[in-house]
Amino acid sequence: MNIAVIGLSHKTAPVEIREKLSIPETQLEAAIAHIKTYPHIEEVAILSTCNRLEIYVVATECEPGVREVTQFLAETSHLPLHQLRRHLFTLLHQDALRHLMRVAAGLDSLVLGEGQILAQVKTTHKLAQKYDGLGRLLDRLFKNALAAGKRVRTETDIGTGAVSISSAAVELVQMQAPDLAMAHIVIVGAGKMAELLVKHLLAKRATNITIINRSTKRAQGLAQKFPQASLDLQPLEALLPALAAADIAFTSTGATEPIVTPANLEPYRSEARSLLLVDISVPLNVAPETKELPGVHAFNVDDLKAVVAQNAAQRREMAQAAETLLEEEVTAFELWWRSLETVPTINSLRTKIEGIREQELEKALSRLGTEFADKHQEVIEALTRGIVNKILHDPMVQLRAQQDIEARRHALQSLQMLFNLEDCSEQYS
Repeated sequence: MNIAVIGLSHKTAPVEIREKLSIPETQLEAAIAHIKTYPHIEEVAILSTCNRLEIYVVATECEPGVREVTQFLAETSHLPLHQLRRHLFTLLHQDALRHLMRVAAGLDSLVLGEGQILAQVKTTHKLAQKYDGLGRLLDRLFKNALAAGKRVRTETDIGTGAVSISSAAVELVQMQAPDLAMAHIVIVGAGKMAELLVKHLLAKRATNITIINRSTKRAQGLAQKFPQASLDLQPLEALLPALAAADIAFTSTGATEPIVTPANLEPYRSEARSLLLVDISVPLNVAPETKELPGVHAFNVDDLKAVVAQNAAQRREMAQAAETLLEEEVTAFELWWRSLETVPTINSLRTKIEGIREQELEKALSRLGTEFADKHQEVIEALTRGIVNKILHDPMVQLRAQQDIEARRHALQSLQMLFNLEDCSEQYS
């Protein structure tokens, strides 16, 4: 099973590297098409979030397939291979499918048990389908991973009290400024992250919240979800004056370049006023040098690890139960994949037996005469088809269920020889 995942995450690379490899949704179609042009890649799906970029592939050969994807990542990031490789991980076969299931379950997230990642995996699957990246193996793998993620959240308490990146950002801010009710807060962006920020800020009794977004319609849609709050909506042009008047600001947009830099913020800043600036975007919305401005305290997603560590300890025991469930899902996928090896032989055998049945039935009906044949053909047809199905049923079930690879392949070869079947060498490897 030549399934592989090549990528990097918050565990292997700092945000400065991750942002160089982030692939916006608008570029996914081109990226999938490009990777599929490589000679050893048959299927591809790309999971790109603020904490990870992972490329899942089915390759005709693992080593050259991995090399091709690594080359793609180097070209995308404009990083030399020797620098990029130290941040990449590669997982093959069973390890790759186990990893995707752990990701979907929130067990590989910065925030253990995070719920948002399941929706992100679902979007990855949907877009890979839309852009013709998926074939039989990855389509089934992503469906199984999504089912596994849902099962973990249903059958364990891993998600109970689990914080998202947004809530961890709010907790980080509260460590610095305990009374959020008195703070003037700005949120730049109006997507899912911003929605979660508003939710958690309101729970902390924050009242003075300004939403800044390029799209007025989207900002209005966000405000409608919180009718109990008086959110101040401002266009993107108001960004810098709003930051100058804010005590706390969060940035969460899809911009591919920093929208806040020392050069554009400094003219609006007063040294007498401090600004707590938290950037939870990848690529970064806030240039790293911005924290050097007087009175500016800037943080990014990697700075959330201390907050997350406090929340993670209480969920580690829950994670062990989740891992057990995932092993069951991994085993189920492997059994399904192994059964694919039997498909060509089973189809060939059924085709041959069905051909014999039809020939013999036609001979028998011709001997019985037209009048008998017209009256009883349907009954005899059903009788012969039923006999064939019952004869084939048990051998086919046993063949699919055989877990010993060598024993199953020996059985397949024996069937091909005994029944003189056509070439069934096509395998799902």
